[in-house]
Amino acid sequence: MGEFDLIARYFTRPVRRSPLGVGDDCALLQPRPGMQLAVSTDLLLEGRHFLSTVDPRRLGHKALAVNLSDLAACGAQPLAFTLAIALPRIDEPWLADFSEGLLALADRHDCELVGGDTTRGPLAINITVFGEVPAGQALLRSGAQAGDDVWVSGTLGDARLALEAFRGTFSLPQEVFEAARLRLEQPQARVALGLALRGIASAAIDLSDGLLGDLGHVLDRSGVGATLEAERVLPLLAAAPAMKLATPAVLELVLAGGDDYELAFTAAAARRAEVEAAARQTGTPVTRIGHIDGTRGLRVHDAQGQPLAQRFAGFDHFL
Repeated sequence: MGEFDLIARYFTRPVRRSPLGVGDDCALLQPRPGMQLAVSTDLLLEGRHFLSTVDPRRLGHKALAVNLSDLAACGAQPLAFTLAIALPRIDEPWLADFSEGLLALADRHDCELVGGDTTRGPLAINITVFGEVPAGQALLRSGAQAGDDVWVSGTLGDARLALEAFRGTFSLPQEVFEAARLRLEQPQARVALGLALRGIASAAIDLSDGLLGDLGHVLDRSGVGATLEAERVLPLLAAAPAMKLATPAVLELVLAGGDDYELAFTAAAARRAEVEAAARQTGTPVTRIGHIDGTRGLRVHDAQGQPLAQRFAGFDHFL
């Protein structure tokens, strides 16, 4: 099987909304009047972003989900995506499963595959996703203001827990391990919540590199600081009750874990009811974990309001 046979068999589908899809030098996209394009790209490398043993269906899902999560953080509706993939060899069963996982998630979000590239090399997957958002309504990292609440969606830390189990740091009961592994290998992009938060949230970001690291980007862009409450953060680890972990270990997983692909966002305290209504409307749990203040920096306080001495740091590819 050659390159173009591979593309035709596994990655070519009729497009319904895009003017032109796979098969030409460029795809064509046409956002609706009054809309702006939102564009994001992510590169996943074997051994760096995923293990060689991962189920290819889950890998196909995750490759697109991490990009859809960026659209969610901007409050953008998915439109289309391109796929560039390097393969060490043509493995048809692997390709069938990978494309099945990829395209099932694409169909769920009505996001069309419109082009890309294939080549031979170490396994690497690069997706660029396109969405649309009404002009001036995109959620940005720069809008947080003193007095805002800090919220997160879903649970945090379980993906990192699964990774540490693979590394041998933790020995997990099988049921706990499988649930955490699912969070690592098949994250759920919070697109519906991102759309519902337009006009409510003042700033947002998706959590790929850990809560503290990613929230820090919001604080830097907004020129503000934040205080998080450890007692509100601790329950965010879904596996915590089964694991009976010490508080420092739970905080490390939740605050610095990464690979959660949940949303962290800020909103004025007066809009709490609207945030909770958006969460109910989209079936997405949210938790208020702290507040924005005018003192630069990011602090985590215990139940007595005292700063924790322990230091945490988010993930950085080059540190």
